[in-house]
Amino acid sequence: MGEKMTRQGVPFERLKIASFDFTCCEGCQLQLTNRESSLPDFLGLLDVRNFREISSERHDDYDIALIEGSISRQDEVERLLKIRKQAKILVAFGTCACFGGVNSLKNRHPVEELIDEVYPGMIIETLPVRKISDLVKVDLSIPGCPVDKGEIERIMVNLVTGSLVTLPKYPVCIECKAQLTTCMFELGEICLGPLTRAGCNAICTSGNTPCLGCRGPAEEINMTAFFELVKERGLSLDDLHEKLAFYNAFEPFSSHEA
Repeated sequence: MGEKMTRQGVPFERLKIASFDFTCCEGCQLQLTNRESSLPDFLGLLDVRNFREISSERHDDYDIALIEGSISRQDEVERLLKIRKQAKILVAFGTCACFGGVNSLKNRHPVEELIDEVYPGMIIETLPVRKISDLVKVDLSIPGCPVDKGEIERIMVNLVTGSLVTLPKYPVCIECKAQLTTCMFELGEICLGPLTRAGCNAICTSGNTPCLGCRGPAEEINMTAFFELVKERGLSLDDLHEKLAFYNAFEPFSSHEA
């Protein structure tokens, strides 16, 4: 895939990688540059061909494409299709790419009304927000808002070495309990930790903030039991629906009724 290298006598092939941003804040890409202690070793695994936050160089020969952001314009659709044609592996990178993210809140309102409200008198090209997998084949999804730098580094090492790439199957609650954090439900808050895929090290709940599910659903979740828990605690089902819709990550469960 890329340049042959050795590290501690072990041969490996540097990944020819490119990163592209669509409708997003670019926070996930910035995560990859924010951990200075491990950045040199991390970049040593990669042959960066296109990555605006790291280098001004631009090359179109890459094997792995990291896609951050959702799709909200026709020109983004066309650019994404071109990237998919080039990339051997396409990675949906962050919550917006994986699920649509906060941008998907726009889909809950008529687009024309939003344009008139925010950009009165202007012609704005925009489409309903879609996640990457709505348009092209996604080979690997890495959720998070933003993504976890440690998780990205582990996954890239796995790709370099040809190892199996996995994400936690269990919910954030497991990580939260391991840190002896007081359950947000005990504090009268709706928390999506019991539903959400782990891997963030319970960063929100450890900071006394309820989980909003940016990593999407864990495997084998029990949505009916969760709704019952919310009702038993006397908490608002309207608030629950708002939280579930925030990142669009639980869209497959949007029609669920307790």
